[in-house]
Amino acid sequence: MDRLNPTMAQQVALAASAFQQQRTGHAPKAVTVVLSGETLVITLHGALSPAEKALAKSAEGAAQVQEYHRQLFTNSAATIREEIKRITGVEVREAAAEVEPVTGTVVQVFKTGTMVQVFLLAHGLSDESWNGTGPTDQESEALR
Repeated sequence: MDRLNPTMAQQVALAASAFQQQRTGHAPKAVTVVLSGETLVITLHGALSPAEKALAKSAEGAAQVQEYHRQLFTNSAATIREEIKRITGVEVREAAAEVEPVTGTVVQVFKTGTMVQVFLLAHGLSDESWNGTGPTDQESEALR
């Protein structure tokens, strides 16, 4: 990773990793960030603690782990939403960490410890902006 001039994707990945570490005390092993149109997907690989992985081996335990992370995400999502807005210059319109009945978005805690977070942005970003270090002048103007 180019430490002097990280891309937006790298900045979002770092923010998501720090957010997970702050919320749970357990940093993910890796973070993948994908932008497709207005949909930003952050995948936290190895996000569960060893205790959570052990608990998730049963159906009831997996449901408890899912509910715990759903509540944790719901109660603290404003922080990562603001970081995404600061990095991309685009407000997050929706965020989900489970089945979202309004949009039909399905997000699940997997037994392998992978967690997926999906953010629907208010509008798309240009490829140049996404692969660069910040919003273009036109995108920044749209925020005002």
